[in-house]
Amino acid sequence: MASAKNNQPVMNRLLAALPKKEYQRLLPELESVPLIFGDIIFEPGDRLRHVYFPDNSIVSLLSAVEDRELLEVGIVGNEGMAGLPVFMGVTTSRTRGLVQGAGSAMRMKAAALRKETINGGALHKLLSRYSHALLTQISQSAACNRFHPISVRLARWLLMTHDRVEGDEFRMTQDFLSHMLGGTREQITVAASMLKKQNLIDYSRGRIKILDRAGLEAASCKCYRVVKDEYDNFLS
Repeated sequence: MASAKNNQPVMNRLLAALPKKEYQRLLPELESVPLIFGDIIFEPGDRLRHVYFPDNSIVSLLSAVEDRELLEVGIVGNEGMAGLPVFMGVTTSRTRGLVQGAGSAMRMKAAALRKETINGGALHKLLSRYSHALLTQISQSAACNRFHPISVRLARWLLMTHDRVEGDEFRMTQDFLSHMLGGTREQITVAASMLKKQNLIDYSRGRIKILDRAGLEAASCKCYRVVKDEYDNFLS
C-alpha cells in the first residue's frame, strides 16, 4: 500500500476541495489502496477502523432487513467518503460497505480523521456539508424507490454510477442490480431491455455501457438532478 505523494493529482473531489496547505498536512495520514469489485470493506456491527475517499471507485451502502434481504441506501464515489459515521462520533457501522465499482481510494485511519476534525477546520466543514448531501441522496432515493417505476429508477441509478466511474462502460450483474434497486432479477431484465431497445444502454456478460447519456437523463426522473445538484453545490 503506497502513501499518497505530493505530485499525484487529487482525484477525490472532497479532498480536492480542501485548501492546499490543509491537504498537504493530511498527506502523511493518507494511503492509496485498491478497491476490488465485490469486496466488502465493512459490515453492520464492525468497528470502523478506516475511512475511504474513493478516487475512481464506488462503495455501495447496503442495509439488511432481518439479516436476509439487502437494499442499497446510498452510494459513495469521488464526491465523498465511506465511513461517515466516524466523523459523527460513531465507532461501529450499521451498513455494509460493498465495492460496486473497482478502482482506488485514499484510506485514512479513523483515529486520524477524528483528530483532524475534532476542532473544526476545512475538512470538518466539508464533511458537515457532505453529510447533508448524502442525507439528501438517501432520502431522495427512498422516495424514488417507493413511487417511481423500476425502469426510471434504473436510469437514475445508472446516471449516478456513470458520474462516479471512468469511461462509459462498467461491470454490473442482474443480481447486483436487484440489490441496488430492490427489485427481482426479472424486473431488472425487463427494465434494462427497455433502455436497450431505446439505444440508451447496451449490456452483456455482466457489463453495462452507456450509449446515450442525454437520452438516459431524459428517461430518468427529477430525483437524479436533485441529488447531483446537491453534490455539485457543496463541492463548488
